[in-house]
Amino acid sequence: MSSIIRKNNDSEQNVKKRIFVSLLLCSLLFLVAIVAFAWWLVSRRAFYLNKIILTIVIAIALIFFTLLSVGLLGLIWSLWRSKEILPLQSVMRTATNVLFPLAMRIGKWFGLAEEKIKNSYIQVSNQLVRTQIKVKAYKKVMILAPHCLQWVHCPHKITINVDNCKRCGQCLIMDLINVAQKTGAHLEVVTGGTMARKVIKEYRPQAVVAIACERDLTSGIQDVEGLPVIGIINERPEGPCANTRVDLVKVEVAVRNFQKDFQPEKPV
Repeated sequence: MSSIIRKNNDSEQNVKKRIFVSLLLCSLLFLVAIVAFAWWLVSRRAFYLNKIILTIVIAIALIFFTLLSVGLLGLIWSLWRSKEILPLQSVMRTATNVLFPLAMRIGKWFGLAEEKIKNSYIQVSNQLVRTQIKVKAYKKVMILAPHCLQWVHCPHKITINVDNCKRCGQCLIMDLINVAQKTGAHLEVVTGGTMARKVIKEYRPQAVVAIACERDLTSGIQDVEGLPVIGIINERPEGPCANTRVDLVKVEVAVRNFQKDFQPEKPV
């Protein structure tokens, strides 16, 4: 039974990854089509000097699109083979970040929910990170948790100091503290992106396991580019920003991913 559940979960994750990768491909093709149409439209009536200028512009655009294409193909190959392509890491990240806004727009044109697209982006980013960290162990790992995991009626301020938690068991903060102690990770509970950036700057972790909603995780991963981040999407049984929950097993596995005590995720 457990193998069937695991197989279904793997299939679901793979579909999520394919959503974002497909949207990136559509975005690239859309940009190429626009440039090709502009070239055809202008070249029909342009003067000689204008044609020279247009040719230079198109040549630069082709170089740019070639780099994006190489980055996107590298991304697909890396996800498929679950292997790192070290020389293309920066190109792959650039292609993803450049095409991301257009991918979001095209996804909405196709009727896809924004949360679903961002969820797919997070799954892609997570697998890329897991692929890149296979050859290195990270000792200084931070677990970054949102304050909405705390029980809404709790009077104790844990965003200042997580040790203020009284371990009453009304929320998962106590369990996260236990995970942090068990794995040797550093736990911080933050109120938002500004505070998250502040604690990262102060603690200077080698890697981060971030817990948040799709919107905050997406912006956070992009904000700290260069720092390995595995994103864990929180559960919101009572709606956003109130008594949210998280799969503690996923959090611990993510920490151990960085520490090398893990089994690699299956490729797409």
